[in-house]
Amino acid sequence: MAEKWDIQEVEVWDGNFASAQAMRQAQIDVVAAYPITPSTPIVEGYAKFLSDGYVDGEFIMVESEHAAMSGCIGAAAAGGRVATATSSQGLALMVEVLYQASGMRLPIVLNVVNRALASPLNVRGDHSDMYLGRDSGWLQLDAFNAQEAYDLTLIAFKIGEDESVRLPVMVHQDGFITSHTAQNIYPLTDDAAYKFVGDYLAIDEMLDFSKPVTYGAQTEEDWHYEHKAKQHKAILDSRPVIDKVFEEFKELTGREYKRVESYLMEDAEVAIIALGTTVETAKMVAEEIRKTEGIKAGVVSPRCFRPFPFDNVRDALKGTKAIACMDRSSPGGALGALYNEVASALYAEDTRPLITNYIYGLGGRDLTVEAIKDIYRELDANAKSGKRTGKIQQFISLRGPKLEYFE
Repeated sequence: MAEKWDIQEVEVWDGNFASAQAMRQAQIDVVAAYPITPSTPIVEGYAKFLSDGYVDGEFIMVESEHAAMSGCIGAAAAGGRVATATSSQGLALMVEVLYQASGMRLPIVLNVVNRALASPLNVRGDHSDMYLGRDSGWLQLDAFNAQEAYDLTLIAFKIGEDESVRLPVMVHQDGFITSHTAQNIYPLTDDAAYKFVGDYLAIDEMLDFSKPVTYGAQTEEDWHYEHKAKQHKAILDSRPVIDKVFEEFKELTGREYKRVESYLMEDAEVAIIALGTTVETAKMVAEEIRKTEGIKAGVVSPRCFRPFPFDNVRDALKGTKAIACMDRSSPGGALGALYNEVASALYAEDTRPLITNYIYGLGGRDLTVEAIKDIYRELDANAKSGKRTGKIQQFISLRGPKLEYFE
């Protein structure tokens, strides 16, 4: 546990400022950035720390998000601790370079403030950009509130830079609901935060001329397959490192993180599986509906979206009869990404709960307490009857006729 001098007094920060503070405390060498709503205050805040003399590093203002990640890659390959932030179309413009960063095994930290992808143009939060990055070879951590945005940013440096991992890490938070909402935050002192993250260990840095290295070499069919298999193994092998770093952070702060978070799941018969700020609302509703309607409701939330914790999700859902996979992204003619992950995790089980895919909250549309209650009620009816009352996929809080798909 932390000593009393390791934790500062309570601060009132929003998620963006919390992330910027964590980046400052990690003593980053280079931030290359291009602003985009709603992540702009993260890099803007870091730039102000630099101009005010609180940071001994470099801030590179570039002409696009593609250039921002390119600059991060160059700085990381040269041997520096590097981070940046983006959202939505910015992440989409970075996609080409995201694969370069992960393929080169560069432990860059990217704060992604989740926002809908155009078109239509929308600056509000959903998980379209989180899903866009899921196959890019980056680790992905998900914050449910501003405190977690701060904590997970510090944690991300320690995970990604671990000598056995050396992979880039995204830290996600919901646009506006987390990024622009002020909450009580309990930060570490500067010394304690940096001590937790640790000194940067440069490996195969390009500026070490005594050991020449090559990044981004062309391999074709001779070795490309082997490189990608090795990268995939590194992602999966990061799981015990993630667990170890979570445990170290708990010992320091008392705040516990797991790759899959469970709430009221000991005797749950129905459960909602969700990401982001929806998790906290679902927890509140689960408590209430247990008391008022006797529905044995629980909540399961993957903290780590990549590598996806299939085994932990499977264990968390044992004993449930009906579950809702909540996808806050347009499914594009398919079942939602979270649904597909969870269904895959449960497929090999002898007994499986009924799984319904609920699409919700696109473009920042509110998911109300009453809507979550209705989902739990429908799950309870499914559990009692042993069959779905509707189709596999349903759109929640949508104007006009109810949309349901897939038999």
